[in-house]
Amino acid sequence: MKTHFIAIGGSAMHNLAIALKDKGYQVTGSDDAIFEPSRSRLENKGILPQEMGWFPEKITADIDAVILGMHAHQDNPELARAKELGLKIYSYPEFLYEQSKNKTRVVIAGSHGKTTITSMILHVLNFHRKDVDFMVGAQLEGFDCMVKLTQDNDFMVLEGDEYLSSPIDLRSKFLLYQPNIALMSGIAWDHINVFKTFDDYIDQFRKFVASITPGGVLVYNEEDAEVVKVVEAAENYFRKIPYKTPEYEISNGKVYLKTEMGDVPLSVFGAHNLLNMEGARHICQQLGIMDEAFYEAIMSFKGASKRLEKVEREDHGTLYKDFAHAPSKVKATVKAFQEQFKKEKKYGFLELHTYSSLNPVFLEQYDHAMDGLNEAIVFYSEDALKIKRMEPISPEFIKEKFKNNTLRVFTNAEELHAYWETLDKTDGVFLMMSSGNFGGLNLTR
Repeated sequence: MKTHFIAIGGSAMHNLAIALKDKGYQVTGSDDAIFEPSRSRLENKGILPQEMGWFPEKITADIDAVILGMHAHQDNPELARAKELGLKIYSYPEFLYEQSKNKTRVVIAGSHGKTTITSMILHVLNFHRKDVDFMVGAQLEGFDCMVKLTQDNDFMVLEGDEYLSSPIDLRSKFLLYQPNIALMSGIAWDHINVFKTFDDYIDQFRKFVASITPGGVLVYNEEDAEVVKVVEAAENYFRKIPYKTPEYEISNGKVYLKTEMGDVPLSVFGAHNLLNMEGARHICQQLGIMDEAFYEAIMSFKGASKRLEKVEREDHGTLYKDFAHAPSKVKATVKAFQEQFKKEKKYGFLELHTYSSLNPVFLEQYDHAMDGLNEAIVFYSEDALKIKRMEPISPEFIKEKFKNNTLRVFTNAEELHAYWETLDKTDGVFLMMSSGNFGGLNLTR
């Protein structure tokens, strides 16, 4: 099969391209910019475009599938050529469904936790050598590529994102998967640039539940009121399995899960991670992994990339980085950090980086998100606001919305970096929350 990727360099797209190359497909692609690690990984597979840009001449009549990434625009010249030739154009999730429509599809959805839960499931399955197809949005230890597609596997585990499918398909990605087994971890307003109201956002999850195949299974977080409302209002037929935060304790800095089989030591911390683990356990049961086997495997789970991931520093300081940027994620991560490090001085850094997080209306959601830290720092770039064509935001406005007068607010990367250099990284513990990189801040030294 001959496939062409428009915007091949994306974090998700390049993984799919590599998976298809490994499957024996003929793969080509284009992009206007490709960064690491996508660049090296595509180059190692021999599918890195020779030059950056869009080239309509690459689109030929013998291409079986054109896969369109979100990074491309509606007026992309390669897309126009594909339409002109009448080629089959897939969004990323649409193509994944085509690859898995004869398998049992397991879809993990939710505003927060879906990457971690998917990673936990894959870690357990990999530990017990149970082979499945999969797609997950973060790098996981023990896996070279975060998309796997085969002819023979019976199951496919998919991280289900509620964001748009492609520039020409404005459905939420997870609505294309039609799960046989699903999980919903939580609902908290996100992607405000696309979903203008909270009800519009919630509606994507109503549609997701409605897309579960007849007689399917939904594992859901019974501690989330919005999730419960959506589940209780569903009219289609499926089996409902609720889950909640399990009992645990922290002893000498180590987290122990309380189970009928005894205390299980874990390599991760935070109540939200324990809640995620409980959801993963129920999904694994559906896949034939019983509790004893699940606990045996989950002890060695160290977390998905950038999800409370410990950074090894030259000075041996204690620093964790986390992808948290949406308000619910920030609050859960800060709470976990406080619980884990009760006696240490706690520094928390948050970069407001996305369209949603920089929206004055959405900023209301961050109230008290950084409370309980000894030093709380928020950074956003005034230049980024200009690039996004957004109105200026004052540091005073940020403090008001966070309801935190002691907040330090930086709008200039150089000033943030200068402040960072004044801190003794071995005096206290550090939490760095961002989907960006704090203007190029080096966290390892």
